[in-house]
Amino acid sequence: MTSFSLAGRTALVTGASRGIGAAIARALDDSGARVVLVARSEEALGEVASGLVHDPVVLVADLAADGMPEQVSGRALAEVGRVDVLVNNAAVGVRTDSTSLDAAAIDDILRLNVRNLLLLTTALLPSMIAGGGGSVVNVSSISGVRGTPRRSAYAASKGAVDAMTRSLAMEYGPSGIRCNTVAPGAIATAMWERNRTVPGVIEQVEAQTALRRWGTPEDIADVVAFLASDDSRWITGEVIGVNGGLG
Repeated sequence: MTSFSLAGRTALVTGASRGIGAAIARALDDSGARVVLVARSEEALGEVASGLVHDPVVLVADLAADGMPEQVSGRALAEVGRVDVLVNNAAVGVRTDSTSLDAAAIDDILRLNVRNLLLLTTALLPSMIAGGGGSVVNVSSISGVRGTPRRSAYAASKGAVDAMTRSLAMEYGPSGIRCNTVAPGAIATAMWERNRTVPGVIEQVEAQTALRRWGTPEDIADVVAFLASDDSRWITGEVIGVNGGLG
């Protein structure tokens, strides 16, 4: 459980139905925030919301669809009035030989991970500025910082998120907006489920990680809660690796 104070604030978390996103929603709720949960599965979102105590709001939406960032922003603001914290966690990842990628696959990754992430952020920024400021936390990946094989398109999208974070921080810092990125390493979530069944993969990743274990969604969520809170008031434009020392 986190110890950061977000009492009286509202947070919107995308990709909140499972894994890292669900853990982030719980951490922000633990810190006192009212959380707007966004994802495609109404049932899964309902399960997450049932464990939250600060009047959570469920918004079912596929953020990969054209026009959806603007719709989600409008629905959220109509429901809760304003958003103080935005956590951009929704993403799609493809692990395949780069020579197997085609234009459609690349476009799908960039649409959700980059274009629509930025559109949702810019749609919510005016209300955050009008309210005196806020915190945007993007969830990136170690793939955007270090070379990871068979993930070139995904890595490109996450590198773009890191660059976007720095630019937004400089542009909107004078308006009271802080913007940071959390870049997870190997986290035991559904994204890794298939590869973790391959003999030796679990042990190999642990051997390359200084803390000799896989990360958990909660390891990421606690850092996000910190960046959402005033405890990180002097931090902006940063990409924070949360990877256990993965080499």
